[in-house]
Amino acid sequence: MGRVHEPHRHVHHGAAHRAAPFAFAVVLNLAFVAAETIFGLIGGSMALLADAGHNFGDALGLAAAFAALQLGRREPSHRFTYGLGGSSILAALLNAIILLIAVGAITAEAVRRLIAPTAVAGDTVIVVALAGVVVNGAVAALLSRAGHLHDLNVRSALFHALSDAGVSLGVAASGALVLATGWLRLDPVVSLAIAAIIVAGTWQLLRRSLAMALHAVPHGIDPAQVRARLAVVPGVTAVHDLHIWPMSTTETALTVHLVMPQGHPGDAVLSDLIGELDRRFAIGHATIQIETGDGELVCPLVSERVI
Repeated sequence: MGRVHEPHRHVHHGAAHRAAPFAFAVVLNLAFVAAETIFGLIGGSMALLADAGHNFGDALGLAAAFAALQLGRREPSHRFTYGLGGSSILAALLNAIILLIAVGAITAEAVRRLIAPTAVAGDTVIVVALAGVVVNGAVAALLSRAGHLHDLNVRSALFHALSDAGVSLGVAASGALVLATGWLRLDPVVSLAIAAIIVAGTWQLLRRSLAMALHAVPHGIDPAQVRARLAVVPGVTAVHDLHIWPMSTTETALTVHLVMPQGHPGDAVLSDLIGELDRRFAIGHATIQIETGDGELVCPLVSERVI
């Protein structure tokens, strides 16, 4: 039996250049959250406070994603043999949980305001919400410059920044309607709409990050296609003990046993196969074990029910 490993290469060129806009986006977002909270309290606007809660959750998720990217650059150690890339999965899961907690708080207060409406400073709501459009647009631009858009965390943060800009426009519109009509219940209604938008945008992130944390096959990879490709390698008569799991939100690993009665095909053949797994399925860390299946020693992992 033999194992062939294709070393996974981490590229860090320009890491500091990419990190700078990412860090600035976190600071900008947190600064706006503070301003939005203050003016929301002064103006008595639940919609502004709801949007501040939404933005705060996004800022924490963005900070967690940034921290995970930094940890993911650390070299593997004797204790953490895969490095700390898995922290990016925890960051995505934390982001989803924080946002859903924020939804609960927003919904409870909005319902209270529906029952007992309070005065709202519509002009303050309009000005601050329009500032939110500018800030979230700037955050989206900074994240695009930072790169890493293949990362679940960064892609989610970019989506949230763009959706936040749209939400801020809606809040500004609600402020204008409150000024025009005097309908105070419109403010908490908009808050509930924001809560629904948060849930809709967070649910998929929660599902995917939880699946990654449980070592599910990453989204976008069909294990049946991977198995089929391995099965047609010249000389292979059986494929078993196939496992595909995420090492981080951007890196995927694979282990598999190939039965080849003619023996080891040579390092060049396996190197080409591993390269194809990377190009075709984005599986960058593959470990392949060769067995001859001579019948005298049966691999204990042949059954798909055995881990």
